[in-house]
Amino acid sequence: MMRRKVTETGELLTVLWQLFPEMSHKKLKNYLTGHAVLVNGQIITQYNYVVKKEDIVEIKKENKTHKHSTLPILYEDENFLVVDKPAGLLSIATSKEKEKTAYHLMREFIKQRNKHEKLFVVHRLDKDTSGILLFVKHEKLKWQLQNNWNQLVKTREYMAIVSGTIPAFSSYVCYLEEDKNYQVKVVEHGGKKAITSIYPIFHNQRFSLVKVAIKTGRKNQIRVVLSHLGYPIVGDKKYGNISYPRLLLHASKLVLVHPVTHQIYTFESKVPASFSALIKS
Repeated sequence: MMRRKVTETGELLTVLWQLFPEMSHKKLKNYLTGHAVLVNGQIITQYNYVVKKEDIVEIKKENKTHKHSTLPILYEDENFLVVDKPAGLLSIATSKEKEKTAYHLMREFIKQRNKHEKLFVVHRLDKDTSGILLFVKHEKLKWQLQNNWNQLVKTREYMAIVSGTIPAFSSYVCYLEEDKNYQVKVVEHGGKKAITSIYPIFHNQRFSLVKVAIKTGRKNQIRVVLSHLGYPIVGDKKYGNISYPRLLLHASKLVLVHPVTHQIYTFESKVPASFSALIKS
């Protein structure tokens, strides 16, 4: 799903051309007649339908080849391929594992469609974290995003279930350092600055469902910060002690600006059912 905010009142087709300059006019017309364009959540097929400033225009892209993908595909266009990574799967290869990774699976998937198509890694999720994982199809775009990641990524949100009833923490600042045993810790001196915001959503007698937004992407940042505050994530064997079949941390929302077109992309992933089941038990 591609989502853009209207900046100037006008007819829908003209506005589509303005909001999605990376797409051809023919393709946009096909989306419009194919019931794939939504205005404020309502499907619109009229090319001259008047949209107003601040309206939200969405294109729901369905690719028939996606049903053959090993991983659920959240979004794909000429630039991006966004998947919903399951917990327990590596994002990229390590010295011990080369093929059981999200990158390998998706690279093989697109090669089967087009042997000349390429895929590049932009960021990664911890093996035990599920949710939004972004790949790009052009090497230049990969470097543009990686070299300006903190400036181009406007929102990085996660959902987690933690032990206890946690209060809100707005822009909590600490410093993280990794020791020789690859354990990340909060330190008083030195280390890398980490900024984390925590917003409680719901809680029962044992656990809290929280939304976590990060402004820095340090290794294991969310897991370490929550544990340091006294509210470890359920299922975190490395930084907590609440036993569960998986780590209950999910990358739920990513908003970024295209470095060339300056268009805003919003990618979202639903929280797994296991989260709701535990918090409502």
